Amino acid sequence: MSNRILAATRKGLFSIERGKSRWTVKKVHFLGDNATMVLPDPRDGSVYVALGHGHFGVKLHRLRAGARKWDEIATPALPARPEGTPPRMDPMGRPIPDTVQLVWALEAADPARPGTLWCGTIPGGLFRSEDAGASWELNRGLWDHPKRLEWVGGGADYPGIHSVCVDPRDARRVAVGVSTGGVWLTTDGGISWTISSHGLRADYMPPEQANDPYFQDVHRLVQSPGQPAEWWIQHHNGVFRSTNDAALWEELQIPPSSFGFAVVAHPRDSGTAWFVPGMSDQRRVPVDGRVVVTRTRDGGRSFEVLTKGLPQRQAYDITYRHGLDIDASGDRLAFGTTTGSLWVTEDQGDSWKAVSEHLPPIYCVRFVEGG
Repeated sequence: MSNRILAATRKGLFSIERGKSRWTVKKVHFLGDNATMVLPDPRDGSVYVALGHGHFGVKLHRLRAGARKWDEIATPALPARPEGTPPRMDPMGRPIPDTVQLVWALEAADPARPGTLWCGTIPGGLFRSEDAGASWELNRGLWDHPKRLEWVGGGADYPGIHSVCVDPRDARRVAVGVSTGGVWLTTDGGISWTISSHGLRADYMPPEQANDPYFQDVHRLVQSPGQPAEWWIQHHNGVFRSTNDAALWEELQIPPSSFGFAVVAHPRDSGTAWFVPGMSDQRRVPVDGRVVVTRTRDGGRSFEVLTKGLPQRQAYDITYRHGLDIDASGDRLAFGTTTGSLWVTEDQGDSWKAVSEHLPPIYCVRFVEGG
């Protein structure tokens, strides 16, 4: 089991470690800075963190294994707009920025090649680094796809790429989740891309467009490590599962609500997944003021609502799409919330313990494998 958690928050990156009997905050990096994303890289022990400095822009930093000092590395950059040309407008008539507003995803690009990384951003750029973030290259196959121009804001004002799934069978097979723009899949390392959202349903669209694969607001996309042909999506208006390599999706109904942002899959049992539901898009709080985690062990045919150790009255926590994680054992999970609470389970969610209820708003929770 992993004994270390990294939590990226509105006011810094928190390192949390497990002692003999409890979890404790051991160190804070970049205190006061808006840490939007963190990636502990199990391939070489490096840690990457993205910071959002508002007016001063986005920055990326890397901490090498065993090092004490963080190195500032390159920040992905969008292509410059030709001088004299007007800004590009989204389908809703809003100008889309020409600069990266947020790093929304960081993942290893190839498990066998340390230093290769994928980065998803707002606006919807997908970047790859071959040198541990010293430089980044925009994926032109997706950026130049004509359908990208139809992406709109969903989880944020502007469209963005928040989920990057590298297939454990073949690192050239990569899927990304776009809010709002559906699921996109490449089988050639990013040279070409196809839409893979068939079966998803968007009840916020007019009826004639509800099943259009290009209009789907995917909140989180994950691939089952134990059975890579099986996938899960927490969508804006439901939970979906695919058992045929994301070719077709089936909608599931989960209690107490199908709305939410986060999902994780068990590392070996493909039928087991966890969700942290909220009330609705209009009311982003727990249903009935009760924080719960929902678990399925049978591929979505049935669900359990897990409550032991979680607040069951007057709780207003919501968990963002990267705020839930599972370690390699499959027994230990952690999730953080917008109200600064962080909970951990050692028994797959049967019972939970609060690590802290006073952290800054939490954007991303990651276990450090081997830590």
